[in-house]
Amino acid sequence: MTAKEANPSQPGGKSRTEDTAALLRELVAHLRQNRTQLREEWARRITQAKLLTAMTEEEVFAEATSVYDNYVEALETGTFEALQAYSRNLSERIIPRGVETHEVVGIVLLLRDTMARSLFGKYHEDFEKLNRILDAYEPAANRIANTVAVGFVQERERIIRQQQEAIRELSTPVLQVRERLLILPIIGVIDPQRARQLTEQLLRAIRANRAKVVVIDITGVAAMDSNVANHLVQTVEAARLLGATVIVTGLSPEIAQTLVTIGVDLSEMATVGDLQGGIEEAERLLGYKVVPLAEGQPA
Repeated sequence: MTAKEANPSQPGGKSRTEDTAALLRELVAHLRQNRTQLREEWARRITQAKLLTAMTEEEVFAEATSVYDNYVEALETGTFEALQAYSRNLSERIIPRGVETHEVVGIVLLLRDTMARSLFGKYHEDFEKLNRILDAYEPAANRIANTVAVGFVQERERIIRQQQEAIRELSTPVLQVRERLLILPIIGVIDPQRARQLTEQLLRAIRANRAKVVVIDITGVAAMDSNVANHLVQTVEAARLLGATVIVTGLSPEIAQTLVTIGVDLSEMATVGDLQGGIEEAERLLGYKVVPLAEGQPA
């Protein structure tokens, strides 16, 4: 194979790489020279397509300007770090406004189309050069679109995970009812992920409050599979290692049957029928004594 065959040349004696770089420089110069016209056209098409409707026209135009400039910079430099950072920042600002993934993908594709139309207008009389320009532009444009879309999806997933974590924490509060006594009421379905979160939250609370007794009430749990049941036993043991005694209340017949079926050693788990009984047992363990008030004696 000759050197010429290994490194094919384009018209003018340039290598393919050199020609692509030159074409991209020419493309970037064109996009910068026509920046005002192209971004206005792009913003107009965004509005016509009914994208980013949660934002005002002024906000759409401001974001369109920033996206346009970052887009052109990525074309010029061939690096995408700045575009990735901007994409994350943009996502943080617009996701809380209700902007959806298809809208972000849509506006990027509209920008690509707007730029391509401008290139057709500039090079329509030189079809051979137009093809070379598009060959240089399209791979970079595809990567830019992918970078923006992936950045938005990743940020959206991060926010969803944060929201789910907040919901789980709100739905499973660890309550301190008196000194050294905590109550963890559990309501709803317990999956393995929530079970792990419950354990972590409870152990943090035991350490922070120096708790000696914890009442876990599962009256509001309708069913529990063997994995979660085993996790409950492990939670009891982990609390014991931190110096806290765990009392489980509200066991349903179905859950009790599950514990027996999987061979849980119930002698290692203190259980009481209901929450009130669990609190009374906890107070007894802590040395509290309930004394009836004499008639007429102030509380």
